[in-house]
Amino acid sequence: MKPPSVMLVDDHTMLRQGLRRSLETEGIPVIAEASNGEEAIKMALETKPNVVLMDVSMPQIDGIEATRRLVQADNRQRVVILTMHIDREVIERAMKAGAVGYMTKDSTVKEVVMAVKLAANGDRILSPRLAEVMLQEAQHADEQVSLLSPREEELLQHIADGLATSEVAEKMYISQKTVKNHLASIYEKLQARDRTQAVLMAVKMGIVKLN
Repeated sequence: MKPPSVMLVDDHTMLRQGLRRSLETEGIPVIAEASNGEEAIKMALETKPNVVLMDVSMPQIDGIEATRRLVQADNRQRVVILTMHIDREVIERAMKAGAVGYMTKDSTVKEVVMAVKLAANGDRILSPRLAEVMLQEAQHADEQVSLLSPREEELLQHIADGLATSEVAEKMYISQKTVKNHLASIYEKLQARDRTQAVLMAVKMGIVKLN
């Protein structure tokens, strides 16, 4: 099977040269290079590589905007972001712009080669390091959700439903003082000032729902 062709887009000449040598050593032909987003769009549309490896921080037009314009001009273009940025917001912007993959520059050559082959095959790719970071974030979110006991979650849901302290106490068969004690514990765990802030934070974390 013919290996996929690649275009490199990065404003650092030495990095492009090094990556070109590494890819070509692995049998991946590099058919074009660009040093900024505007140049990348023009050259990609002319040379039509199977995959474009695109940096984010570049002069004139950054990699995300270049990706957006390139994919709009030709939706067959397969762009994989290759950058040092590991910010979730940047990743989301890149994917919304039309990138099919996101790799960090500390990836190994074999990881980049695999990303190129997967992208050319129509798959989506995420750098192993980024996958690990996002998994850790998800695990941290799970830890936040589990901060409250099932009883506290039930009580906070009643508060979110608009029940007063006396109504919550009656519904849960506990005293109003116990309700207040539970609320104090919830405020401390969620670092909330009052019941309104606690409810808003709990909704954002998926603990309770607003009906």
